[in-house]
Amino acid sequence: MAASRLPPATLTLKQFLRRQQVLLLYRRILQAIRQVPNDSDRKYLKDWAREEFKRNKSATEEDTIRMMITQGNMQLKELEKTLALAKA
Repeated sequence: MAASRLPPATLTLKQFLRRQQVLLLYRRILQAIRQVPNDSDRKYLKDWAREEFKRNKSATEEDTIRMMITQGNMQLKELEKTLALAKA
C-alpha cells in the first residue's frame, strides 16, 4: 500500500465539511447576538458563545460534534425567537 502524500494534519472531506458547518453556526450565532439591544447582554452572550466554541474546539468524536452542532442550532433558533418576540 502506498503512503499518503498528504501531511498528517490534513482534514478528510467529512472533517472539512463538519468544520464548515461549525464555522457557519458560529457566524450565525454572532450575527444573531449583534441584534441584542442591551449592550451588557450582547457582551455576555458574545463571551458565552466564544467560550463554548473554544471549550469544545478539541472535540474529535464525530457523534459528539454532530450533537453539539444540533444543540447549537437549537440554541440559535431559541435566541432568534426571543429576539423576534422582543421586537414585536
